[in-house]
Amino acid sequence: MEESRKIPMREEIPMKDRWATEDMYPTDDAWEAELATLQDDRAVLTGYAGRLAEGGSVLFDYLSNMERVNAKVRLLANYCMRKADEDTRNPVYQAMQGKFMGTVVALHAATSFETPEIMEIAEESLDRFYAECPELERYRRYLNDLRRRKAHTLSAAEEKLLASAGEMAQAPDTIYGAFADADISFPDAVDAEGGKHPLSQGTFVSLEESSDRVLRKSAYENLYHTFGSYRNTAASILNAQNKQLKFFAEARKYATAFEASLDETQVPTSVYLNLIEAVHRNLDKMHRYVRLRKKLLGVEELHFYDIYTPLLSEVDKKIPFDEAKQTVYDGLAPLGEEYRKILKEGFDNRWIDVYQNVGKRSGAYSAGAAVHPYVLLNYTGTLDSQFTLAHEMGHALHSYLSNKHQNPVDANYVIFVAEVASTCNEALLMEYLLGKTTDKKERAYLINHFLDQFKGTLYRQTMFAEFELNIGKMAAQGKTLTAEVLCEEYRKLNQLYYGEDIVVDDEIAMEWARIPHFYYNYYVFQYATGYSAAIALSRKILSEGESAVKDYLGFLSGGCSKTPIDLLKGAGVDMTGPEPVEQALELFGKLLDEMEALTEA
Repeated sequence: MEESRKIPMREEIPMKDRWATEDMYPTDDAWEAELATLQDDRAVLTGYAGRLAEGGSVLFDYLSNMERVNAKVRLLANYCMRKADEDTRNPVYQAMQGKFMGTVVALHAATSFETPEIMEIAEESLDRFYAECPELERYRRYLNDLRRRKAHTLSAAEEKLLASAGEMAQAPDTIYGAFADADISFPDAVDAEGGKHPLSQGTFVSLEESSDRVLRKSAYENLYHTFGSYRNTAASILNAQNKQLKFFAEARKYATAFEASLDETQVPTSVYLNLIEAVHRNLDKMHRYVRLRKKLLGVEELHFYDIYTPLLSEVDKKIPFDEAKQTVYDGLAPLGEEYRKILKEGFDNRWIDVYQNVGKRSGAYSAGAAVHPYVLLNYTGTLDSQFTLAHEMGHALHSYLSNKHQNPVDANYVIFVAEVASTCNEALLMEYLLGKTTDKKERAYLINHFLDQFKGTLYRQTMFAEFELNIGKMAAQGKTLTAEVLCEEYRKLNQLYYGEDIVVDDEIAMEWARIPHFYYNYYVFQYATGYSAAIALSRKILSEGESAVKDYLGFLSGGCSKTPIDLLKGAGVDMTGPEPVEQALELFGKLLDEMEALTEA
């Protein structure tokens, strides 16, 4: 019997494989000292209350201080959140996060006068302010973006009340994180020989990629049965999330939380709906993929625990992290030496927290701190882990370049474009790997992975988006999102997207309970739109070379200096129509054709 493989404790992870949080603050005490200075900053900012319409210089002074304080807040947030994610059980960093959130909510409440006062400035007066204080031009984009939402801005007293409720509004997400990452535990998964494998949110997908079907089924059932035993708790948390979104949307005079969310980033709701419609028009390709998977696995019944395992497992191999870094570096050569120099800087200077440890937050992400980005991985040595490295470093370089080329007030790119750089890296890496091999089996293996990216990002994330849209409509109608309601809706969508050649069982109907993105406020559709845009951009980079790279680096350096739609147009992709999604799905169809040809008996 194979001995259970233990997940290491944090202190057992070599320092070279941990991210360098000391680059933000050398110690927790230094962080505490910086946090304390927000009290003085609060006093400075509140000193401008009632004065923002006095003149251009006063408005400029206020906005300069606001920009400075917000930059400090972002660095403070990055430190305590990164430390908390290293071990979600650690009470020290839980307390620091709570202290930070309380301080910042109080700061936001104290400065809630800003928006209504700026809204009340007449256009003629604002024009005069720009003329008398040319430095105010630095904030024109910020002011225009703020003022476009005048219809959804309340009185100063009402804005203060909503700001004061900010910490409470975060409760569903906070509770879910504690529940899903820290408190819930799962029985070990057992393989065909009786060997035990630690099961967690972080190890689940790698277990599902195993060629051992007994192990896959064990991990699948143990994970979802455990979530199922907390089904009412999980549903109550997600119901609370949707209720708070509904409350804030209605308070700001939006028709729906859906409309409120997309308006924040200036993305037309039609983009979201166009995505779902385009994917629905191409579900036949997804159903073909499922049928091919069933055929190649040679199973009588295809289950959802068969969805992640590579179809050609004999080509699979473990990829050491150093090898993965080199392959990603080589694969991104089309982006030029400027890009790869920054990439290597991140690899060599501990931007990345590499391996899983007990209590570490599951999944992967990049956080764009001012000092440099921070990338969380739970690297397992699989091909998917290698692509995750490329993906997250795409985010990291997007943040790095935007921070380098934009003022802090314009540096934070909005969610809609966030997934473009990451997925473009993945597409370029795939083209590199495909270009290196002439072996039929290896090519089929890689194409299978590419097909899985389409399945997981374009189809599955669109299914998530449709689920989020549908439960949001239910919440808007006053319906309580019980476990039964959520499972029924989720089961129905899985049947629609995956078709009749897979068993839609009770376990998969519980999957919604393990998806943290449902607490991100209509976020997931942007994985699918971002993937479509990234496929288009990668094709331009490979076919047009230097000119396309220049436009693309301009996009990465743009922050939020333009609307997300305009930033992408500048790089050569128009997301207001369905064409990028349709073109990406056309490529999926061609890859499917090749996969079918390569695997013919």
